[in-house]
Amino acid sequence: MYDLAILGGGPAGVSAGVYASRKRLKTIFITKEWGGQSIVSEGIQNWIGTVNISGADLANSLKKHLEAYAEDVVEIKDGQSVISISKADGGFSIKTDKEEYEAKTILITTGSHRRKLQVPGAEEFENKGITYCASCDGPLFANKDVAVIGGGNAAFETSAQLLAYTKSVTLLNRSADFRADPVTVKKVLANPKIKAIMNAELVEIKGDKFVKSIVYKDATSGENAEFPTEGIFVEIGLLPSTDFAKDIVELNKYGQIMIDPLTQKTKTEGIWAAGDSTNVLYHQNNIAAGDAVRALEDIYLNIHAK
Repeated sequence: MYDLAILGGGPAGVSAGVYASRKRLKTIFITKEWGGQSIVSEGIQNWIGTVNISGADLANSLKKHLEAYAEDVVEIKDGQSVISISKADGGFSIKTDKEEYEAKTILITTGSHRRKLQVPGAEEFENKGITYCASCDGPLFANKDVAVIGGGNAAFETSAQLLAYTKSVTLLNRSADFRADPVTVKKVLANPKIKAIMNAELVEIKGDKFVKSIVYKDATSGENAEFPTEGIFVEIGLLPSTDFAKDIVELNKYGQIMIDPLTQKTKTEGIWAAGDSTNVLYHQNNIAAGDAVRALEDIYLNIHAK
């Protein structure tokens, strides 16, 4: 049985892993992939200590950092997804899609995943014009008319990326106001190749082999409208990746893990959580990393107090 199981390979999980190694806690580190949500970003400019780094490079850097300190203390299992957690004698059993492990304590840092469209045509045309990753698929839409769904910072970051090589970008926002930072909104909308449609409630995605048009309802007039597009980039928020833990820790109505912000403890004795999977007010890489370190410090004290 391990002292600790860390679930998740983003900034939170890796930060905890490095600290676990330094404190010599026998740890099993389980992740499906490295880097978290930021892996799709072309340029991260707020990772403290690094002026600008791509999501892919950050993921690689995190992996190398943990591997450099893991030694014989932290055993890394990547490419595995956690299926469930259950109580076991002296701790917990963690079942993945490949193996099963036992640990005295658990730190959940599984982050979140992208919310998907729930309208007719969304599932049919996924990867056939509908995409959830501008940095991955954007170049495929060079010189084409595309649409971006959303009104937050992620939607505007995606729009800015696409403006570099698409013919035009139409941004659909379901409310009368953008959630993105005003400075970002002003800068992006200043480009003559982009237009924004407000109060637009998505109704349907149409096409044949690939996407051809978007149908939306004008929430003000109540009327439907349709415009042609060759690509749709979706940025409508994130959902916490916590389904595997729903039977063992308390979740709020959004699926986020409820924690004590002083210690990162859940209400289940022996389980802590940090990062985007939790109900903390703000979700950012730097915050996730710090929260995970706080959790690790508390886990260490907990283990050695017994």
